Amino acid sequence: MGQRLRDRVAVVTGAGRGIGRGIALLLAEEGAAVVVNDAGVNVDGTGGETTPAQLVVEEIRARGGQAVVNTDNVADFQAAENIIETAIKEFGRIDILVNNAGILRDRMVFNLSEEDWDAVIAVHLNGTFNCTRHAAVRMRQQKFGRIISMSSTSGLYGNTGQANYGAAKDGIAGLTRVVARELGKYGVTVNAIAPAAQTRMIATIPDKARQVRAQRGVALPGQRTSELPPLRAEPEDVAPFVVYLATDAARNINGQVFLVRGGVVALLNDPAPVRTIIKDGRWTPEEIAQIFPHTLGMDLVNPAPPQLPPESGPGQGG
Repeated sequence: MGQRLRDRVAVVTGAGRGIGRGIALLLAEEGAAVVVNDAGVNVDGTGGETTPAQLVVEEIRARGGQAVVNTDNVADFQAAENIIETAIKEFGRIDILVNNAGILRDRMVFNLSEEDWDAVIAVHLNGTFNCTRHAAVRMRQQKFGRIISMSSTSGLYGNTGQANYGAAKDGIAGLTRVVARELGKYGVTVNAIAPAAQTRMIATIPDKARQVRAQRGVALPGQRTSELPPLRAEPEDVAPFVVYLATDAARNINGQVFLVRGGVVALLNDPAPVRTIIKDGRWTPEEIAQIFPHTLGMDLVNPAPPQLPPESGPGQGG
């Protein structure tokens, strides 16, 4: 490997396993000193141990790299500050932040508890903000930085049973676009990746749900889902693109969201108008009902059509 990140310092959250581990290892191989953050929790956020982070640090050091352990919880604002300060104390600066930590508590929305909602939002969305907020202060001062956060197609396109996870991940995409505008002038780039890989989080999804999601998978522009290569993506497949975004070669890539799935890398478009109707003045509901099917509503697909007969709807029956 090269030394594209020599003398750089990186923080990778959730780096004890899976995608985060792959990113931490490759950043180190490219010369970066790495703070390996991982609270060592179970997929649902319970428990906690230092072993996963420590094993990654030992692996990096065995290969001649520099790394230290941090087990703070990204969901806690003050603890997140300590994650960033660990980089400062150990290596003198913070150049790269990879927001990867996450948990999973899948439920259909009518079964989703407030606790499960709050827990997932706290780690993914709040955790990404917390670490970004503290890193941004340092990066702004030094006029350099790279922030790369993990979004998900679950939020960008939607997956059943993941209202909490999807809301957090779509929120991360929005946060990315805003913070990119705020920090860009200081030499800091902020981008997001929607990764797809076989991780322990994916392994917790029931087979039936996984099959449905695969059938409704994300197609690239002009491409049918069935034409995508099979999902044989490994967690380590995400790391090369993260490393690229962290290098000087990507200095002008800012505020973007990318899909990374095995050998597939796609730039995802920002939300944009597809069709527009305009009139001079305010529309009436009657006018909209008349014109909508032939304009805005053309070719719209309901992702989950109702299974009840029409006569069972509101206002029907005796």
